[in-house]
Amino acid sequence: MKILLTYQSGLPHRNDPYISLVPTGVCYLHACLREAGYDSLLANFSGWTSSDISHELLTFRPDVIGISQWTHNRHTSLELARTCRALLPGSTIVMGGGHATFCYEDILVKDSPVDIVVLGEGESTLLELTEKLSTGAEWRTIAGLAFRRNGKITITPQRKNRDDLDSLPLPARYFDISVGLDIDLQSEFIVTTRGCPSTCFFCSSPDFWGRKVRFRSPNAIVEEIRYIRHTYGLIYFSIRDDTFTADRKRVLEFCSLLQKQELHILWNCQSRVTAIDEELLIEMKRAGCECIQLGVESGSPRILRQLGKNIAPAQIEHACALVGEIGINLSIYLISDVPGETSEDIRQTIDLVRHIHPDDGYVSPLAYYPGTRLYKDAIATGAATPGIFADTRPAALYVTSTRGPSTVRLLKELTNNRLNDPERFKRQKKHLGYCFTTNVLAAEWYRQRREYDKAEQELQEVTERQPENPWGWLLLGDLFTGRGRIKKGKVCYERVLSIVPEHAPSKAAQTP
Repeated sequence: MKILLTYQSGLPHRNDPYISLVPTGVCYLHACLREAGYDSLLANFSGWTSSDISHELLTFRPDVIGISQWTHNRHTSLELARTCRALLPGSTIVMGGGHATFCYEDILVKDSPVDIVVLGEGESTLLELTEKLSTGAEWRTIAGLAFRRNGKITITPQRKNRDDLDSLPLPARYFDISVGLDIDLQSEFIVTTRGCPSTCFFCSSPDFWGRKVRFRSPNAIVEEIRYIRHTYGLIYFSIRDDTFTADRKRVLEFCSLLQKQELHILWNCQSRVTAIDEELLIEMKRAGCECIQLGVESGSPRILRQLGKNIAPAQIEHACALVGEIGINLSIYLISDVPGETSEDIRQTIDLVRHIHPDDGYVSPLAYYPGTRLYKDAIATGAATPGIFADTRPAALYVTSTRGPSTVRLLKELTNNRLNDPERFKRQKKHLGYCFTTNVLAAEWYRQRREYDKAEQELQEVTERQPENPWGWLLLGDLFTGRGRIKKGKVCYERVLSIVPEHAPSKAAQTP
């Protein structure tokens, strides 16, 4: 039996390299099917023409087609399903993902091209479904499904989530069995938890993954990083958990393993402001954490309460001060255009931004997503209709139809309030001692200001103290090459390749 697992981003996002990535959940499904012995192909159709997609479908001719649906690609995914039905009328078309889970009624309308919707976490459900389909056995009693039968939508009992995440195979082991996949970029993003105990009104993660947080072990995470580093040459990773630091002890053990095994990677993660402390941040930075993203959302206590954020501005300020003191890049998420937002609310957020000096940030207008408290309340009050996602075309459905001034003002503040303090690196080195992450961040800071000699000194220290650390050599190579010192740059890239033979940028730099 052939199974095609596919994703296609919505039209406005097809040139965005990150939104056009295959969701990590689909990659896990592919790995599970391959390990179970099924002929599964992972396909990223983002950016593909209709004719190219049709050619791939007719060439592979899958028996089962799994399509990933999220809010931004809800219409595109249904159009893809119609294409699949027209070209392969005998195939079984299955849809899953965050949007499909909560909006299965929009999908399973009369004459829908979709046969089955997988609800929530999909590995166990899809494996069981594939087994039944391959043997011709009855599948309509499988837990975790929605489908149309005798003119009505049927929902089977909810499936219990998998507790042992370490039992899941590593997606990267099967990335080569794919089409349209940017393997290097796809491999950068890893997840180490599922579930979220928070009650943010704008987020559907708790209802999709569950409120109980399930964790992968530190050993499993490091094994994945080691495999990707060895196989694909990656030395930078982005951990995309809702709150990576939810289990403090686990993070400390993870950081200890990274340092003991001398993997010398850089990475970033997301956290709540209440889930970090000084000791934790120090160990994270020593293990290569160069950036932490915090869900700040607003500097107004009233707006924070309205969004369901159980934090206060004082906690935000404390957490951000710790991040700055330890010397990890600070990135923050803000939400704008909240109904009822006043000029005073905006002023409080701007004052907060000016006080915490983030290095980076994102401003997102408040939007409806299915499965969120925000959307459920809007339905209950009549502010939104149950058919809003099916009946409208925009990728994101903002709560405030008329965009207010806060988005532009907040973006401006994020750009203008980065800290200009070269002495901070001296303070960080005094506080932490030698830490290659400090040197890397200091070198980049000096390079941006064209203080090239100081940048070179920072990187030379890394190569002297840790000659097997690829980052010192890589950034020196970039620095030399950028200044026209091509031969010295190539020597540095050669050193990187002696440490990480599959490192693609260094390979490319060696090509005449």
